[in-house]
Amino acid sequence: MTAVYYSVAKAICQAIFSELKEQGFWCSPETTPGSAYNVERIASGELEFGIVQSDVLFAAYKGIGPWDKKPVTALRSVLSLFPELVTVVARADASIHLLADLAGKRVSIGSLAAGPQTTWSFISPSLDLKTPARLTELRQNETTSALCAGTIDASFFVVAHPSELVSRQLAACPSNFVAIRQSVIDELVSKYPFYARRFIPTELYNLPDIIPSVGPVATLVASDSSDPAMVAAIVKAIMAHIAELKMAHPALADLDAEQMVAQTLTAPAPLHPAAAGIYRDLGLIK
Repeated sequence: MTAVYYSVAKAICQAIFSELKEQGFWCSPETTPGSAYNVERIASGELEFGIVQSDVLFAAYKGIGPWDKKPVTALRSVLSLFPELVTVVARADASIHLLADLAGKRVSIGSLAAGPQTTWSFISPSLDLKTPARLTELRQNETTSALCAGTIDASFFVVAHPSELVSRQLAACPSNFVAIRQSVIDELVSKYPFYARRFIPTELYNLPDIIPSVGPVATLVASDSSDPAMVAAIVKAIMAHIAELKMAHPALADLDAEQMVAQTLTAPAPLHPAAAGIYRDLGLIK
């Protein structure tokens, strides 16, 4: 409940609750383990909507990685929300300053139910690691103690900023952000159009340097069997409350209707027809 997805879902539901209620729809935030879990529950109908990393959406829709030869073709993109940046925090005495320095190091990449493992599988081939990183699966709330105790050398996150978890980790023991070479960022954005390039806003963590990064976009996802009237109502209400949402949570501070829709059009799963109808009515797509 302290993670960004839940907080953003809560902010959205609060902003659009009244409009949805008038049309007979109910919006409530649900706690889940993360993107991969959300994919499965959207497909099963347990969740009407879920927030999913765009690279997890790609893997699931195409049937690769954890979904090898089992594509989840029922998934539909609804709306892009905010970039989630690859953020690596290393113990200060581990001598890790670039992602290439993770070679042979012990790195936590989260659980299978979340999304960072998928992101690692996408970016690691571009890192030219001399020896593979030694990956371990830890829940987010376990990583800080493991890092400070020396059980792991670095934590690999895919998060929106500011992140409470990242703040806690930086404050818990001597540690540092790990940078990504610009050439790696260029390669990833070229290869995967659903990735976004941004800077980690280190001023939020009282650090002087800017850290270029890259990562997937948190995408609101439904299924092809979702009620079109419900999808249209959600999308229309969100677009009408962008100004309010920008103030509701730091991850939503840069929301822009045109950019949100443009990013959604690059999403790996097809755009839900009901969402497309609203965007046409608003003049955001032809």
